[in-house]
Amino acid sequence: MYKIGIDVGGTNTDAVIINEKLELVHGVKVPTSSDIQSGIENALQKVMSESEITPRKISHAMLGTTQCTNAIVERKKLSKVGVIRLGYPATASVKPYTAWPEDMVDTLGGKYELLHGGYEYDGQILSEIDENEVKKVLDSWKGKIESLAIVGVFSSLKDDQELLVEKWAKEILGDEIPVSCSSQIGSVGFLERENATILNAALDKVMKLTSQGFKKALEKEGIRNAKVFLCQNDGTLMSLEYANRFPILTIACGPTNSIRGASYLAKINNAIVLDVGGTTSDFGVLAAGFPRESSLAVDVGGIRTNFRMPDIASIGLGGGSIVRQVGDQVTIGPDSVGYRITEEALVFGGNQLTATDIAVRLGISDIGDASLVANIPKEFAEKAYEEIRTMVEEAIDKMKTTSGDVDVILVGGGSIIIPQELNGVANVYHNPHGGVANAIGASIAQISGQYEQIYIYSKLPRQDSMSDAKEKATYQAKLAGAIENTIELVEVEETPLAYHPENATRLRVKVVGKME
Repeated sequence: MYKIGIDVGGTNTDAVIINEKLELVHGVKVPTSSDIQSGIENALQKVMSESEITPRKISHAMLGTTQCTNAIVERKKLSKVGVIRLGYPATASVKPYTAWPEDMVDTLGGKYELLHGGYEYDGQILSEIDENEVKKVLDSWKGKIESLAIVGVFSSLKDDQELLVEKWAKEILGDEIPVSCSSQIGSVGFLERENATILNAALDKVMKLTSQGFKKALEKEGIRNAKVFLCQNDGTLMSLEYANRFPILTIACGPTNSIRGASYLAKINNAIVLDVGGTTSDFGVLAAGFPRESSLAVDVGGIRTNFRMPDIASIGLGGGSIVRQVGDQVTIGPDSVGYRITEEALVFGGNQLTATDIAVRLGISDIGDASLVANIPKEFAEKAYEEIRTMVEEAIDKMKTTSGDVDVILVGGGSIIIPQELNGVANVYHNPHGGVANAIGASIAQISGQYEQIYIYSKLPRQDSMSDAKEKATYQAKLAGAIENTIELVEVEETPLAYHPENATRLRVKVVGKME
């Protein structure tokens, strides 16, 4: 039996097929389409026809897609959201949607209510929840909202009020209105957690269209019995049902797919991964086989959030980056010919000097027609290449957490422009299949579950807190599609809260398991 992995990038959509031994059987690249969906269908059709594998032999299909990210950036296909904040009157001075772009607020409808509820930092009641107050609001929103976001003050410490409101919402609005609870999505930091929850609620329609479209694309190729998964932004997978509950977890899954694919190709678990595309280069950290997560709040479409995101840095350097002489200096990018490189780069008969042309001129790559760049002065090409080296070395240095040399894994179609010798780098790994590392990462990934909560160790001892968090993370992994007896603990993060007098700690636990 075989698995298919598909990853949608800004320039190309990649598809691979791997066998039961996790060996790459075949991989393809097709241009990413403006509607995303047809590009996925084209990649699927191409990889199936070229590999000549019969559809009934496909047991699993995985998709890493940018559709949720695109929907937020473009303000399209988003649901009308009602926001219930449990924290009145303490939080009344800063309303929901504070500092949001106006066009995004208009797109989501801007409906919100501040109601009684919430907790203090030590778990004491901020104000008692009022059942009649909540139900009155829910009744008034019938037929006016398409999704509901529930946000309680310090719900990351105690989530019972949010879950109670969710229960009432199901009774009044019905199961067809999806509910997002902030305690299940964001981290400590009230407004950022609220923002992440609203975005998750807004993405409901997009995710349903995405999952249905992928299933239809598979059926079109005769793949009807495969188990279908979507990629999360921590380098793991989730079932379609889980993705429909937490669509926000697909944002930035592309870079994490590349990081996991790079680990598979290089056979190492700790390194910096450099994914070079046509326009940008993404730098990520591979730690114990998984992408390192960012500890900072992240902006998504101009909205500040604190849900988990990979620690990724990007620079304007890619295979299509335009090279210029500016006075005595040579500049690389940030503008690029992107997916038009096969039409506009000099080596392909175009008239735009790109980073790829520099690599070909110096004999580093044999792509295209080298005779078309023979007239570029070698001194100029070498100067441009040194600028590329400097850009890469500076970016790697920013991602390092120690002063020692690190291993670097090169992936992506544009990796041919990267020097093999870099300051601060011990070894540079490169694999012929690095161009489809993102799709490989999607196809080999495991299922994960994660749980985060504030525990007060003086009330619940540390070991008991750990056991509770692991049990809840395991439950999340099972919901996402993992086989229970394969689930294992892979990461524990403890962050003491200095402002809390009773030894309170933000505890985050992650587990992974094999897919069903």
